[in-house]
Amino acid sequence: MMFKKIKEGIWEMPKQGQMKVPARIFATEKLFGDIEQGAMQQAVNTAQLPGIQKAALGMPDLHFGYGFPIGGVAAFDEKEKGVVSPGGIGFDINCGIRLIRTNLAAEDIKPKLPELMDLLFKLIPAGVGQKGKIRVEKNELAEIYSRGARHMVEKGFGWKQDLERIEEKGRMKEANPEKVSEKAFKRGMPQIGTLGAGNHFVEVQAVEKIFDKDIAKSFGLFEGQAVVMLHSGSRGTGHQIATDYISVMQKAMEKYGIKVNDRQLACTPIESQEGKDYLEAMWCGVNYAFANRQAMSHWIREGFEQVFGQDAESLEMEVVYDVCHNVAKFEKHKINGKEKELLVHRKGATRAMPKGRPENPKIYAKTGHPAIIPGSMGTASYVLVGTETGLKESFASVCHGAGRAMSRHEAMRKKSGEQVKKELEAKGEVIKGKSLAGLAEEMPEAYKDIDEVIESVVLSGIGKKVARHLPLAVMKG
Repeated sequence: MMFKKIKEGIWEMPKQGQMKVPARIFATEKLFGDIEQGAMQQAVNTAQLPGIQKAALGMPDLHFGYGFPIGGVAAFDEKEKGVVSPGGIGFDINCGIRLIRTNLAAEDIKPKLPELMDLLFKLIPAGVGQKGKIRVEKNELAEIYSRGARHMVEKGFGWKQDLERIEEKGRMKEANPEKVSEKAFKRGMPQIGTLGAGNHFVEVQAVEKIFDKDIAKSFGLFEGQAVVMLHSGSRGTGHQIATDYISVMQKAMEKYGIKVNDRQLACTPIESQEGKDYLEAMWCGVNYAFANRQAMSHWIREGFEQVFGQDAESLEMEVVYDVCHNVAKFEKHKINGKEKELLVHRKGATRAMPKGRPENPKIYAKTGHPAIIPGSMGTASYVLVGTETGLKESFASVCHGAGRAMSRHEAMRKKSGEQVKKELEAKGEVIKGKSLAGLAEEMPEAYKDIDEVIESVVLSGIGKKVARHLPLAVMKG
């Protein structure tokens, strides 16, 4: 496809044909050369949607998805007939990452890692279709849809100060449970506090390197520290909300005179009833995921308390931050020097607001909030921070991980889960997996080089490195 390098780390296909804006990809030359054509085409398709602003963007971990590419970012102006598209958010609504710090040295905890991971494996339900330990009826699930992590904290799952360290303080206030289907309710009731499968994980890590000491200090991070990364989302309820509204929008597009060259990009105007209904339902999925991670954070703290014989407060197990990957939210951004309120879709992308933005919690007002980027089981993860360049170039967005380089089926053909487990354990990692097939699907080689992905972010100027972490122990669904 006709993408050309326009700046270091930024590639563009100019506006042409039915495109309303250019398509842009953030990548090093090495990474750009490996991006699949299908993902590029999806970025071009996104650039054709009504009301899109500036450009359809692809983060460095870009790969083929449903509708939008995974790693896709696009912003729409309601006043210019902008649309909302469930395919631009994804099925696992608010799949996201939470980072929890400790005051423990990574070297000191290594002897107890097998015991810790065995306990976490018992405390946190994981796996495909796994039901949780928390039982909620429909009326309480409606509260979770409405109030997110705040509801869980009030139920005793975590600390009040956790809420200050979660994107949107753990709650999208506009969420409306009345817009969620009975089927989505039914799928959501048994799964609060469950990890799920696929690329979801609990990982104990060592902070290997600090790149910016001042910012790292404000985040509570130091070299040699043991930290915990948690990756999970909205489980079956989020998938059902997406499924329900994709069907609604596919039927409604003709009414609004909208044509797309890929039915997976089904959309309706933001101001339409279908658009409003979807947003209010999708934000329920966002809140569910926040609540889900909040419950698991509580059990992670419990696990550390039991193994290390100290309470979580003494271990300083504070949430560093919790970020969404798959979400759409209204934000103010400048387009050609004019500030506009836009509906920013991030699918497989992480918000990275720089200092000075109102979205930042007070504790990160002078730095910008942490943007947490997981690697792939067996490789490094990073903590980044947003930049003014990112605010201008990428709607304050960066990558959300390494990004798949091969399909799950291809990965399973290359290695068995047992082989993957043995190789990681030979490196000194403790591995707990619900299924060997899941380990095979998620082998490190199935993903892009995380260091190259992060280099793309730095090269293009949209983000800045703060810390690099290495895995010590991994729990997979």
